Amino acid sequence: MVSPLPSILLVEDDDVDVEAIRRVFEKRRIANPLLVAPDGIAAMKMLHGEGDTAPIQPPFVILLDLNLPRMNGIEFLNALREDARLKDSIVIVLTTSNSDRDQIAAHAKSVAGYLLKSDLDEEFSRLVRELRPVLRFLDN
Repeated sequence: MVSPLPSILLVEDDDVDVEAIRRVFEKRRIANPLLVAPDGIAAMKMLHGEGDTAPIQPPFVILLDLNLPRMNGIEFLNALREDARLKDSIVIVLTTSNSDRDQIAAHAKSVAGYLLKSDLDEEFSRLVRELRPVLRFLDN
């Protein structure tokens, strides 16, 4: 039996950044489903299956921007780590913020990585290497 592809949940409010990440997925031929939430509140609803959608089933990886409306990335991390079902989720911060304060706050919440959007192509190469066990690639 083939296991389902782990989903990638991108929590990002900037449409240009969402499209850039979609292009990177296409360029690298990543077959995993890419789901998008515009902020932390929408992401939590997707993870819990609130509304008319089923909850995102594990395994999944969360790519998280920190600068979000309504519920920012650090607030989202706090809520995620307090949730018994979601507390062990793999989260990789993907942000424009290079501040020490943001990096310390994110790492205090056990993120798996902290990548800068300004170096997206190079940083995404590193991300792909780190996530290789959960990523699936389209055949050539």
